Amino acid sequence: MKKKMPAKDTKEFDQRFDKGEDIHDLIDMSKATIMRTRKKVRITIDIAETLVNEIDEIRQTIVAETLVNEIDEIRQTIGVDRGALIKIWLHERVKQEKGAA
Repeated sequence: MKKKMPAKDTKEFDQRFDKGEDIHDLIDMSKATIMRTRKKVRITIDIAETLVNEIDEIRQTIVAETLVNEIDEIRQTIGVDRGALIKIWLHERVKQEKGAA
């Protein structure tokens, strides 16, 4: 098997990748690292009992499986997982609330 010529620069590498060329031979995976630039934060929310009761009423009227299916349809459309979609919705709501203030 003929060894591939290495890319001269990142631009050529990107072009070869974009054309669909198998670039695995051009990458030294032993030096690969995962970079996590953002710290995860867990949020705990205390909710008033009246709100919990309202949520329970809503939950009883919604069939959970139907809701999950609807969420899955939306997340597949934009190409994210359920958790990411919910984070997107929370972010949008926070922006909306900030704009209304």
